[in-house]
Amino acid sequence: MIINREKYLQELVSSRHNGLVKIITGMRRCGKSFLLFRLFKRFLEDDGVMPDHIIKMAFDDYAFKEFRNPDKFYKYVKEKIADDQPYYILLDEVQMLDEFEDV
Repeated sequence: MIINREKYLQELVSSRHNGLVKIITGMRRCGKSFLLFRLFKRFLEDDGVMPDHIIKMAFDDYAFKEFRNPDKFYKYVKEKIADDQPYYILLDEVQMLDEFEDV
């Protein structure tokens, strides 16, 4: 069963072009990652954002372990950006990125 979390999704949607970083907080296992990676990503794609303009990374996933290094992460993101169109960078467990405040 999918709980749509319409209120929280609309908060993300309504503030997506204000130039500020969005931070989703909440207790453990309450659906923050689902909201970001499934619901918000689906909204973006349905709204016409090309999939290659959505950069996703979950730092607690072993597959992305090397990108916990800020230099490697920065290089990866810069290489993904290929034009002047808006890009969305969706990050989960960003506190696992070394020096995340600087990146």
